[in-house]
Amino acid sequence: MPAPTLTRAEAAATAAASIDSVSKLYGTFAALRNVTTTFAAGTSTVILGENGAGKSTLLRVIAGLITPTRGTATVFGERPHLQRRRMAYMSHAPMLYDELTAMENLNYFASLHREEGCACVGSPEMALRAVGLDPTLTRPLGQYSQGMRQRTSLARVLQTDPELLLLDEPFSNLDIGSANHMVDLLADFRTWPVAPVNGIAGSRTLIITTHQAHLAKPLADNTLHMRGGQIVEVETAG
Repeated sequence: MPAPTLTRAEAAATAAASIDSVSKLYGTFAALRNVTTTFAAGTSTVILGENGAGKSTLLRVIAGLITPTRGTATVFGERPHLQRRRMAYMSHAPMLYDELTAMENLNYFASLHREEGCACVGSPEMALRAVGLDPTLTRPLGQYSQGMRQRTSLARVLQTDPELLLLDEPFSNLDIGSANHMVDLLADFRTWPVAPVNGIAGSRTLIITTHQAHLAKPLADNTLHMRGGQIVEVETAG
C-alpha cells in the first residue's frame, strides 16, 4: 500500500522549516521569486549559488529576521518568531566583540538570551570546548585567527542548543584546514541528543548556505541550487 500523501499544510507542520510561495522585493529588485521548499526535520541541506543568488535572503526569512513580501515561512509549524528558542542563526559576519575574550563574548550573549526569558542557554564553557577552544584563554578576540573566530561564532549559537541551526557562509575566509574542522564540528553537532518536545524525540536540522560546494558536500543530505532568487535544481544524496 502506498504511503499517504501529505497536504502542503501537513508537510509544513511536520517539517523543521517550510517556505511557501515566498518572494522578497527590495523596490523593483526581487531577492527571492516565488520560492517553495520544505526542510525535513533531522536533515542537513546545503544551499549553493553565487553571490546575489538569494541564499542569504532565504536563510534570513527562515530565521525570522526579515518578512517576505509575499508568501509564508514556518518553523516547526509556526511563524519563525514564535520558534526562536528552538533555532539559531550564524551570520557570515562573526557578530562578536573584538575587545572581549571568547568566554566574555559567550557570557554576554547568554545574558541577553536569559533577559529575553529563554531558558535554553547552556554552558558557555562547554560550548567553547565543543568547538575545540580553551575557555580559559585570556586573549581578546581581536587577536584570534579567522578560524578561531569562526569557531567562537559557532560556539555562540551552539550554546543555545538549537534543534534548527542556520549557517550563512560558515566557511568564508577559512583556510582548508579550518574549513574541514568546521565540517567535522557540524557533523558532530548532528549527533547531539535533543530533548523530547511534547513527548516526541527531536533531531538536529542544518541549513547551510555556501558557494563552496566541495566543502559542504560531506554534510549534505540535500542540495538546493539557487540562481536569480529561485531554486533551479534539487539534489538528494545517495
